[in-house]
Amino acid sequence: MPFASFFKRATFKRRDATPDPVDALYAALVQKARDPKFYTDLAVPDTVDGRFDMIVIHAMLVMRRLRENPDDVRTTGQRLFDLMFLDMDRSLREMGVGDMSVGKHVKKMAKAFYGRASAYEMGMDGEAELLPNVIGFNLYRHNEPSADVLNRMASYLQRASAHLAGQPLAEIAAGKIDFEVPVQ
Repeated sequence: MPFASFFKRATFKRRDATPDPVDALYAALVQKARDPKFYTDLAVPDTVDGRFDMIVIHAMLVMRRLRENPDDVRTTGQRLFDLMFLDMDRSLREMGVGDMSVGKHVKKMAKAFYGRASAYEMGMDGEAELLPNVIGFNLYRHNEPSADVLNRMASYLQRASAHLAGQPLAEIAAGKIDFEVPVQ
């Protein structure tokens, strides 16, 4: 078959133009995690670790909300987690981490995610004064922010969680999430 004939007969499938809800969720939480006010007003270290920690916080908030419906957390939550770590893998490679050690770094990051997410949730569910300590230990581990900064970050987490709780689960699972919570 001549080359030109092949192209006349070939049918190319278009990718579905509908955006993946998990892509939309991840994009929204990354966008919020990049809010400059976290790094200026709340003294989050503007480093790879600091930015990772802000993604962890926002992913934890979304997954916490999704957990209210076990089907959503099994599907959307797991896909969100997988996408997040696929993006971490890609980012590490872009930063020049060698192929042989990317897997070790990703495992370390996943372990950090679980530990920090669990600690933040325990702080959010515990006594009010516990959360600033958890934030100080995890988010600001190499710095000593003021008590005011710790309390403001704790307030942000609580307000963001309440804001997400007011959004329908079906909308969140469909990738429609509103992170418009002021960073104060």
